[in-house]
Amino acid sequence: MSNIIWKIKTFEEFTVPELYAVLKARIDVFVIEQNCPYPDLDDYDQKAVHIWAEEDGEVLANCRIFNKGIKYPETSIGRVLTTEKARGKNLGRQLIKYAVETIENRFGISQIRISAQDYLLKFYGEFGFEDTGKKYLEDGIPHTEMLRK
Repeated sequence: MSNIIWKIKTFEEFTVPELYAVLKARIDVFVIEQNCPYPDLDDYDQKAVHIWAEEDGEVLANCRIFNKGIKYPETSIGRVLTTEKARGKNLGRQLIKYAVETIENRFGISQIRISAQDYLLKFYGEFGFEDTGKKYLEDGIPHTEMLRK
């Protein structure tokens, strides 16, 4: 894991191979691994800033961020993943750190809302996200809305 490259791009800045690699990673984690068939292509990719780590063209960690008013009244982070191959190497922590920094730098805002899978509440808490008390099932997976002020 020594040749990892971090990228931050809008949808229009993607190359076709980059877009394919990001979508493949999302399907591998969210659809295949979590056994959750859902419509990943939700027409929000075009409105997002995408952040990912890759090695030799393979996506290892990925998320997308949104300015306020797109997914929530606040800025937000979503589609957060670390691939099975990359887990345990702190890429998820780096990813969230970069996502928060990117939101603060690009949008000048520190308040961020996320929809977190429940097993990751402690992880997101490390970055200042707090449980809002709003809990729900999304595609059969328990989630909690969290807010970073």
